[in-house]
Amino acid sequence: MKRTDYISWDEYFMGIALFSAERSKDNSTQVGACIVNSENKIVAVGYNGMPTGCNDDEMPWEREAESALDTKYPFVCHAELNAILNSNSASLNGCTLYVTLFPCNECAKAIIQSGIKRVVYYSNKYKGTDGVTASQFLFDKCGVKTEQYKKSGKEIILSM
Repeated sequence: MKRTDYISWDEYFMGIALFSAERSKDNSTQVGACIVNSENKIVAVGYNGMPTGCNDDEMPWEREAESALDTKYPFVCHAELNAILNSNSASLNGCTLYVTLFPCNECAKAIIQSGIKRVVYYSNKYKGTDGVTASQFLFDKCGVKTEQYKKSGKEIILSM
């Protein structure tokens, strides 16, 4: 008889997104993303970080500064965009994106343009902000389904 306490696909893919977030060097917000095709195969992962080739030690990571150029915001690539750009698939049409934080409006545009049709998010801590409101509006207008991940209560501990 096979075991019955294995994790679901949603648990598996959200786990990959949560694990990917651990690669982020951001000291305040770590975000991970995992893109999956209709056959439940991972086609891309990403996390929020500086563009390839930028030395993380030479880039600003602050949230606030006198000049916007002394903050992380003009430079950091979001997890969703990194996953889209890291894709090993010719097409993301019809794929599902698992992401640890509800996408901003800029990422929403990239998600829509790439053909992703479902977004499963872990947290929506910026709900009610203009960026998240714009994202949801875009998703609704373009037929991208969004749903919050339903926690199962299972815990997986990795010792490294």
